[in-house]
This record gives sequence, C-alpha cells and structure tokens, in this order.
Amino acid sequence: MRIRFILLGTILFFHLFQVHAQTTLPSVRVDELMKRVKQSSDTVFVVNFWATFCKPCIEEIPDLEAAVRESEGKPVKLLLVSVDQKSFYPTKLRQFIQERKFESEVIWLNETNADYFCPAVDPAWSGAIPATLVIAPKKGAREFFEAPLTKQDMACVLAKFFLPN
Repeated sequence: MRIRFILLGTILFFHLFQVHAQTTLPSVRVDELMKRVKQSSDTVFVVNFWATFCKPCIEEIPDLEAAVRESEGKPVKLLLVSVDQKSFYPTKLRQFIQERKFESEVIWLNETNADYFCPAVDPAWSGAIPATLVIAPKKGAREFFEAPLTKQDMACVLAKFFLPN
C-alpha cells in the first residue's frame, strides 16, 4: 500500500511539473509580437522584456508572475520576452528558464536592431531593461514602464486596467 502512494505521488509530481514546464521556446519578430498583443480581445497582456544577464529583470519576474497569478479569474496573460543574444537561443535560454521554474510563457525576440524594435513596442523606450508593456487592446489602454516593477506595482497597474470604463 505504501509503495502505491509513493508511486502515485511520483507520477503526480512529474505530471504537475510537465504541465508548468514550457516545451517550446518560440522565436518571434517584433511585428509578430505586437500583432499578438494588439489583437482585439478581453485579455490584458503584460509583456515583460528581460535578459538572463539582467539582475533586476530576474528579480522582478517572480513578482510579476505572483501579481498575475493573484489576478486569477481575470483575463491576464504574462509574456516574458527575452532579448538575449542569438547564441543563447534556444539551449542556454531554455536551461535558464527551467532552472528558475518560470511559470509564464517565454518567447525570444529575434531582433538585433534596437532602433527598430524599441519604438515598435513603445516610442518612449530607450532600450533599457527591464521594460514592461501592459496593454488592453479592447479598452484602448496601455502603459509602459522602463524600470523594475514590484508585485504591488503590478497589482495596482492591473487593478486600473480592470476598472469599469
């Protein structure tokens, strides 16, 4: 009987881990990314630009994930957009994501010209990271932050996005 519980627990653990583990790591261009987040839907997209070498980026991701998780029941999607160099994609980046157990969808921005992709995301973006775009296309609302955000910061931003019009 005890062996059955251990076996069942092991199977359950691996099943739950697989549900949260991202199996693919898409490579996208900025126009594809912006098209996705600008689609007219009820979803509020939190698009966070980060890199593996950026300590403030890595420190803020758990807070962003927690704030989005606490918005359960509301249509919020966190996209973690890596701006790491091409040599990190996909192997080193995937390993980094798995080691830190990121829960959110991660994509790699396949762009090298910041003078092109930064203003495509937001005209005010200087290129510094972390940077976060929060966008609700159906409401016509958007906010851009070029600084680390805390869990409380993100919770306040999301609360504004879900206020009645």
